[in-house]
Amino acid sequence: MTENGSGSGSGNGSRGAGDRPRHRVAVLALDGVLPFELGIPQRIFGRARSPEGAPLYEVITCSVRPPGPVRTDADFDILVENGPEAIATADTVLIPSSYQLGEVYESGRLTDELGAALAHLRPGTRLVAICTGGYVLAAAGFLDGRPASTHWSSAAHFQRTFPRIKVDADVLFIDDGDVLTSAGVAAGIDLCLHIVRSDHGSAIANDVARHTVVPPHRDGGQAQYIKRPVPEAQLATTTKARAWALARLHEPIQLRDMAEQESMSVRTFTRRFREEAGISPGQWLVLQRVERARYLLEATDLSVDQIAKDAGFGTAQSMRQHLQAALGVAPTVYRRTFRAIPDGGRPRPQAPGAEMAATLRPV
Repeated sequence: MTENGSGSGSGNGSRGAGDRPRHRVAVLALDGVLPFELGIPQRIFGRARSPEGAPLYEVITCSVRPPGPVRTDADFDILVENGPEAIATADTVLIPSSYQLGEVYESGRLTDELGAALAHLRPGTRLVAICTGGYVLAAAGFLDGRPASTHWSSAAHFQRTFPRIKVDADVLFIDDGDVLTSAGVAAGIDLCLHIVRSDHGSAIANDVARHTVVPPHRDGGQAQYIKRPVPEAQLATTTKARAWALARLHEPIQLRDMAEQESMSVRTFTRRFREEAGISPGQWLVLQRVERARYLLEATDLSVDQIAKDAGFGTAQSMRQHLQAALGVAPTVYRRTFRAIPDGGRPRPQAPGAEMAATLRPV
């Protein structure tokens, strides 16, 4: 959806919370689709419920051809019951990864089938791509001049093929308002959870994450997953220190305090922490405090001053500076945008859309 849209959809789906139409997500299954990624939208959006228990999304799967079998990259096909015309009914169109994109991958040109299928898109439809699904959006021109992410191993090829795109291989996903892209495989879960959170708030997104047994947010970016020559893995980890810090976000926390929890020197702790989390301890701590502040702004009536103290920023001014840097908005603007409304729905951010990409960037 565009910035004026909402998680409730535009009237095409089945009825949901408050007898409003559910937001319809059409998943475009291409030949060579990865079954894991194809199942992510149903698992995440299909689990999202309003506080009253009503489904918030309707997920349908469609093909570029009339209903029938679609090849996967596994040893089985899937039977898709919707043709490309289903795209015209969608509020969000999501394209999972495929390893058989042919000329879309090789030369950056849409096939006739894909071009005809995407011609069904209605103005204002939100577009989402997981991993190499971004090649389809790029070939159709939807990413020209915009930031986008893809799997780190494809990033250089993606940039060469589509030089007008601002490819960022360091983040797990990028939200550029009405067009969103993610890195590979599990980053699709991160992106879909982010969409649920943007549409309906952290409480609902966290509930989906708990039932999916995944973290609501992952620290760091893709850099932590790129294979590099590194020393042999050590037995010691920084998990205990992170748990200790999370229980004390409202208190001043020094780097030496975290290192002491693991009986390490500050230098060793910092190195191990970065190897595990992909960011420094200080960056990680700021991100956790930002997330704590976001939750309190959304879910409580606490004053901005009190939230700043509870999240460990100390002062409202400090919290404003950190939220502005991470999210692009002030605390009061964020609260006004994401506070629950009576029927359980939440609007998407009105502005600025692109800044939400900072959610999983080191700050």
